[in-house]
Amino acid sequence: MTENPNSSADITAWGLIKPYWVSEDKWRAWGLLTIVIAMNMTMVAANVWFNRWQGIFFDAIQQYNYPVFKHSLLQFTVIALALILLGSYRTYFRQMLEFRWRQWLTTKYLNAWLGDDAYYRIERDRLADNPDQRVSADLQGLASNTLNLSLGLLSTTVTLFSFIVILWNLSGALAFPVFGTQISIPGYMVWVALIYAAIGSWITHKVNHPLVSINYQQQRVEADFRFSLIRIRENADQIALYQGEAAEEKSLQGVFGHIRDNWRLVMRFTRRLSIVVISYSQLAIVFPYIAAAPKYFSKAISFGVYQQLTSAFGTVSDSFSWFINNYDSLAEWRATVNRLREFNRVMREQHLHESVVGGTAHGGINIHMTDTQVLDVQDLVLKRPDGQPIAAIGSFRIARKARWMVRGPSGAGKSTLLRALAGLWPFGEGTIEAPVGAKLMFVPQRSYLPIGTLKAALCYPSLGDAFSDDACREALTVCRLPELADRLAESAHWEHTLSPGEQQRVAAARALLQKPDFLFLDEATSALDPDNEAAIYTALNERLVDSAIISVAHRKTLEAFHDQTLYVERAVEREAA
Repeated sequence: MTENPNSSADITAWGLIKPYWVSEDKWRAWGLLTIVIAMNMTMVAANVWFNRWQGIFFDAIQQYNYPVFKHSLLQFTVIALALILLGSYRTYFRQMLEFRWRQWLTTKYLNAWLGDDAYYRIERDRLADNPDQRVSADLQGLASNTLNLSLGLLSTTVTLFSFIVILWNLSGALAFPVFGTQISIPGYMVWVALIYAAIGSWITHKVNHPLVSINYQQQRVEADFRFSLIRIRENADQIALYQGEAAEEKSLQGVFGHIRDNWRLVMRFTRRLSIVVISYSQLAIVFPYIAAAPKYFSKAISFGVYQQLTSAFGTVSDSFSWFINNYDSLAEWRATVNRLREFNRVMREQHLHESVVGGTAHGGINIHMTDTQVLDVQDLVLKRPDGQPIAAIGSFRIARKARWMVRGPSGAGKSTLLRALAGLWPFGEGTIEAPVGAKLMFVPQRSYLPIGTLKAALCYPSLGDAFSDDACREALTVCRLPELADRLAESAHWEHTLSPGEQQRVAAARALLQKPDFLFLDEATSALDPDNEAAIYTALNERLVDSAIISVAHRKTLEAFHDQTLYVERAVEREAA
């Protein structure tokens, strides 16, 4: 079935939210949500009780009724205790639900991002910026803000309907003459609260709607700056050797300049939002007293009812003003949703992108799995993503136990050839047939060493307990690293701890442990002196007898360890010839 190219462009906010609530964790999720909602509803009931208490309490004060006053204080103790307990445990269970949701989302997004090399293609083709931020901060924001906003809206809605009845009944009708005709507005304070909130909401949105795009941009530039700082940490040694501090500082200042420029927009629109919200809030303090004053000064209601009425008006007005009070959070939530929609689209379309860019437009490299024991390459042509040729490789077959050396000038496409054989480079033409179930291992010039124990780095990409300590020590010793044999349990940032030559010998020891069927070495011994390089290749040839070894290298001394040579030329050189 062919996916519709436009299908992933229609990802909605509900499409991001729904999966968790129908997942394998749905019963726990709905259970926790039910508990939180029940507590919210109980708090609404407690607030209704508190509103009624206000009328009794202030009437007792006005009437100098001390027994009722004392009894009201006891009632207040019960109400306050109930609100404290409900508020505390509601937050506790909401945070529990929030983290479970975030944990599920993180697992799902990590599987999609790391699965089928999506992370590699996204970086290679620059399809999305800062995926690390989207997996960490944006997923946390989606779970947290969605729960806060949705539960807040639900609680506000229930509160609104509960207090509208109180406000309607307490305020009664307001009668006044208009051109000799008596006009009566039933429940007039409800309409006043509605009109007051509607005007405030319209002004808030009219003045501050650009906050969504500004927040989106702010998240991006902050992530860019954080990434630049991490780059300096990861490359501190090289920067120090080059004495590149001034260049790095200038670069960081340039990146931070984007934060500064966008922050000025944030400040400008936040100031506008603050003016509207604070003005609205300050007016809301006195406005209910003004609106209820005609009833009180006409002696239609008592002082206690007057207080109860103004309190109910404030609650209804706040409920109507939910949009105003949460505008900033809504803008931030919308920016988060937009970033995750884009990230989802990229991950869902990366297969389609691969097909369109690497296939329809420029031919595409086809990879098939066969029952043979031979890696068969037919009419292979490597191209850049824009369709420009890199190298015409042609056809060749690599059998088990073979020893191939790939040579050619720098930039001819030797490393790109290995990426194509690994299925990471679809741009070009031709066919690659790989044996079913064969274990292919690719060792680059600078191998990745995860942070953690030396044994975990040595066993990578297998888990740290995949090989015995004795096997790991033997591999290190054979690769001339006996001093590391007793440090398997030591944790460190090994890319910074070991020299380039030591890192390459660790990678060779890793290959001895993994025993791949096809081992590809891309300048994997370039940091070694001839003696150590010869020792590594001798160990590989002797201990991986059944493996095919394919080396990309420039040194002629390595020809002695290989029996066949594949020479790669630049496409322009072939055309000129």
